[in-house]
Amino acid sequence: MARGAIPPSPLRPRHGVDAQRFRMPQGGPWSSLRDHLVERLAPGLPPDEVDRMLVTGEFVDAAGTPVQPDAPFVPQSVVWAHRDLPVEVAHPEELVVLHRDDRIVVIDKPHDMATMPRGRHVVQSALARTRVLTGLDRLTPAHRLDRPTAGVLMFTTEQRWRGAYQRVFAEGLAHKEYLAVAPVRDDLALPLVRRTHLVKQHGTHQAHEVPGAEHNAETLVELLDTARGLRAESGDEVGLYRLTPRTGRTHQLRCQLDGLGIPILDDPLYPVEVDVALDDFSRPLQLLAAVLAFDDPVDGRPRRFVTRRRLAAWPGPWPAL
Repeated sequence: MARGAIPPSPLRPRHGVDAQRFRMPQGGPWSSLRDHLVERLAPGLPPDEVDRMLVTGEFVDAAGTPVQPDAPFVPQSVVWAHRDLPVEVAHPEELVVLHRDDRIVVIDKPHDMATMPRGRHVVQSALARTRVLTGLDRLTPAHRLDRPTAGVLMFTTEQRWRGAYQRVFAEGLAHKEYLAVAPVRDDLALPLVRRTHLVKQHGTHQAHEVPGAEHNAETLVELLDTARGLRAESGDEVGLYRLTPRTGRTHQLRCQLDGLGIPILDDPLYPVEVDVALDDFSRPLQLLAAVLAFDDPVDGRPRRFVTRRRLAAWPGPWPAL
């Protein structure tokens, strides 16, 4: 195991969601583990619920042995437990597995599905649902897609493969192509390479471009085709764009196309933030992770995965990928 790696949970995931890990501080005023957990988990978990979980053996140590209700507080020790899962809106689409082998699983993620369990998207996240679908409890994302973005998403099957495949993305060795539906600007000469400096501050939803700063985001933007829009309220010409990012900043494609004056259709953040209900799947962001290709870091063979999805707002013929 790599230095500093967190040991795997002794508890199997529940509905595809990992147990929570609680590491004790180096010291404190608590004589018992129970007293520390009561203070630590308040107000979300009342004392009587902590007591119930201890009595029923729901807190376990690193070996998976239930912790006794009268266990002493031990500095820097670790316990694990499953917490209650939030009530969620069920995503209406099924996951599609594009590829599966001993090391990786590749899916075609639907729009409006989070990659990882977070906030109000836990059991309905792509990770949790893919674990349930495949029966592979140790799946971990090798990279991420924004929740509104659909398309090719890859997981590793075990911890021993995780680092090698995650480095493919961290070191920019993966070739990624996206398709997007957006307005057409007659005065915009394409193809072009969009180079900007993107910043996304903590606590804000939108990223923004900083004029004049050294670029940290780069995308090749190509217009593949144009067609008359499908929507009666508009009917304006729309374009099908191929976007090839050479960096991987948060919201890079969405922010850069907005900066070009061609914001992606049905984007709930750009150019302005729109409040979309959690159960509204009617107008997904028209952005699709269409192609993922790389040389396999384990055996060196070329890998290439292509989405089977389409963008609903595109009325023209679909390109060969």
